[in-house]
Amino acid sequence: MNDKKCQEMQKKALKLIPGMTQLLSKRPDKFAKGVWPTYFREAHGIKITDLDGNEYLDFSLGGIGATVLGYADEDVNNAVIDVIKKGNASTLNGAEEVSLAEKLIDLHPWADMVRFARSGGEAMSIAVRIARVATGKDIIVFCGYHGWCDWYLAANLGKKNALDDHWIAGLNPNGVPNGLKNTAIPFKYNDLSDFLSAINKAGDSLAAIVMEPIRNYPPNEDFIKTIEDTAKKLKVPLIIDEITAGFRICNGGAHLKFGIHPDIAVFSKALGNGFCSSAVIGKKWVMSFAQDAFITSTNWTERIGAVAALAMINKFIKYDVSSHLIEIATEVSNIWSKTSDKYGLKITIGGFIPLIHFTFEKNHAERIAYFTQEMLKLGFLAGSGFYAMFAHTKSDVIKYEVAFDKVFCKLKTVIDNDELQSKLECEPISPGFARIN
Repeated sequence: MNDKKCQEMQKKALKLIPGMTQLLSKRPDKFAKGVWPTYFREAHGIKITDLDGNEYLDFSLGGIGATVLGYADEDVNNAVIDVIKKGNASTLNGAEEVSLAEKLIDLHPWADMVRFARSGGEAMSIAVRIARVATGKDIIVFCGYHGWCDWYLAANLGKKNALDDHWIAGLNPNGVPNGLKNTAIPFKYNDLSDFLSAINKAGDSLAAIVMEPIRNYPPNEDFIKTIEDTAKKLKVPLIIDEITAGFRICNGGAHLKFGIHPDIAVFSKALGNGFCSSAVIGKKWVMSFAQDAFITSTNWTERIGAVAALAMINKFIKYDVSSHLIEIATEVSNIWSKTSDKYGLKITIGGFIPLIHFTFEKNHAERIAYFTQEMLKLGFLAGSGFYAMFAHTKSDVIKYEVAFDKVFCKLKTVIDNDELQSKLECEPISPGFARIN
């Protein structure tokens, strides 16, 4: 495996780009620094070609969840190419955003109005700002991971590890104004007493309740009912963050599947299948307050985002993509389970179908780095996580199973011979948030 160009590009990036990449989850130290290719030249279906010409089948994070159909999907690309030829932006607005608003409301009949942006983090900030304007209050109680913006990171101003139980540990609130301290209060998923404690802390200053519909396990019915009842009683919006879960297990937000009744829901990632697109949908009583806040951006009016989203949604529905994602991810999860049992390498499988991950019960950082290193040699991008794409086929899964078995067999051998450290050609993975050198 030749990786000269990729490793040289990493060295350049370290000097030129603080943090090396624009997304924490794409840094090589999150996989296997030293052998992880990091940069791609082409990507089609589930096949990625790196700068050195090495080809891999992607059984890892599928564009970090952004490419639900697969890379360079023909239908989405054709729609985007057509609008590029006609003109992506002008002094006038693109009618496609109206069509996309109609489509999203059709899929979510509880919603009345829509605002668009281009990334998940900014869309969540829009939703929070709308809620604060609508209620005239400041404090957000939340559960889950909601991005990099000030309103969310403010939770770590009062207690530096307040966000550690919400997907990414060690998030540094440096640069977040100290005046935002105590304006964001976390609560644990499915923990009713923790939620009520957060509500009590917010008191009369509560502006909104924010949560993901699912992360590692489905919501408890009593938990959701209490949250909905509390939101109605206190007259604050319930905001459901569908950035990760949306367009995975059904045609639209996962809240539809679990019977959750939000006032606002936020979409991104899968929405544009790799093109920049995000949406904030909601009930008129709260969304209308967007007109009373300064929420605006030139690039939110370009047409590619809306066109890509429309093409993605139409294909997602036409081919019942959610069923395929669930089937593929279930097969992968079964491979993990039976292979780990076969070789006596205990793992814990988490996430939700079709977004899953596994953790070695012992020495995870070193073992998963070795696993990734050896899977690369067999032509697979693979780590502890797997995000299913429509482009994954059963034939691909069979190939993955063969490679997975070979690597787990090798891993068992090097562990038994106490050779894991000496066989590592890369650095162990770095969990959480940290500076990269």
